[in-house]
Amino acid sequence: MNMYNTNPNLPRVRMAAVRMVSSGMGIREVARHFGYTHEAVRRWIAKAKNLPSNAHIVPTLSSRPKHHPNELPKETVRKILEYRARYNRCAQVLHYFLERDGCDVSLSSVKRVLKRYQCTRYSKWKKWHSYPPRPLPEKPGILVQMDTVQCFERRVYLYTALDVFSRFAYASVASHANTHESVRALLKARGSFPFGIATLQTDHGSEFSKYFTKRCVFEGIAHRHSRVRTPTDNSHLERFNRTIQEECLARTCGTPASCRKAVAEYLRYYNCERPHMALEMKNPREFLIASGYKVLT
Repeated sequence: MNMYNTNPNLPRVRMAAVRMVSSGMGIREVARHFGYTHEAVRRWIAKAKNLPSNAHIVPTLSSRPKHHPNELPKETVRKILEYRARYNRCAQVLHYFLERDGCDVSLSSVKRVLKRYQCTRYSKWKKWHSYPPRPLPEKPGILVQMDTVQCFERRVYLYTALDVFSRFAYASVASHANTHESVRALLKARGSFPFGIATLQTDHGSEFSKYFTKRCVFEGIAHRHSRVRTPTDNSHLERFNRTIQEECLARTCGTPASCRKAVAEYLRYYNCERPHMALEMKNPREFLIASGYKVLT
C-alpha cells in the first residue's frame, strides 16, 4: 500500500485495521474487509508497533525527498548559521561577509537556510498588508487618519482621528490600546463627525490588526495602512497629536479622569474656535459650513 496517499481519512483506516487484527481477526480477512492487500495491512501493523500505545492514527509518510543532488554542503550551512550567530545581521549582510571570506553561496541560499532554521525575525503569523492607491481627500470623509498615543508614564492612551480634507478632529482616552478599544474609538469618531468615513488609514500597530480591518469592512469603511517606517504618510494626524499634547494634555495632572475632561473641552475649541493656517485661518467647523456641510453646534 502506498504510504504517500493524500486521502485525509486513510490514517484512521490504517489504525482501525491494526486494531481489528489485534482483536483476533486474520490479516487477510481484514484486508478483504477494507479492500486492500494483506501486505499493506502487514506494513500498517509494523508501522503501528513504533507508535505510542494511545495513538489514534497511522500517519501518512511524507513524499518529500530526504536529500537533493544540488543541496548545499553541510559545511556551508554551518558557516551561514555561524555568521548569523556572530553578526546577527540580515541575509544581505551575511551574504556579503560570506563572499568576502571566500564562501561561494548565493543570496537566495542564505535566505533559505535562515528561514529553514528559523533564524529570521519575521513571524509566520504576521499579516502582510497591501497598499492600494491612497485616495485624494477632495471631500470630507474620503480619507481619515487614525492613531494612538501613549501619554505620561501611566497607562493612558489617546486615540486620535483626523479628516485630512477639513482637519476635523476626534480624540478619546483609553486605558488600553487593543483592537476592541480601536473599534470603540472608531465608532465614536464616526458618530462625532458630521460626515461619513469612506477610507480609514492607520499605521501597523497591533491595535489595528486583522480583527480591526474586518470590523471596518463590516461597518462599510475601507481600511488601509501607511507604509512601513513612513510616518509622513500620516503627517496631518501626527501634527495634530503633537498639538493636542502641547496645548491640552501638558496642562493636566495625568490621570485618566483629568485627561478625558481636558480632551473633551479641547476638541470643542479645536473644531469650533481654533484657526487653522491650512484652512485660510478658518476653524474646521467654519470650513465645513463654507463647503456646504451642515454642522451641529
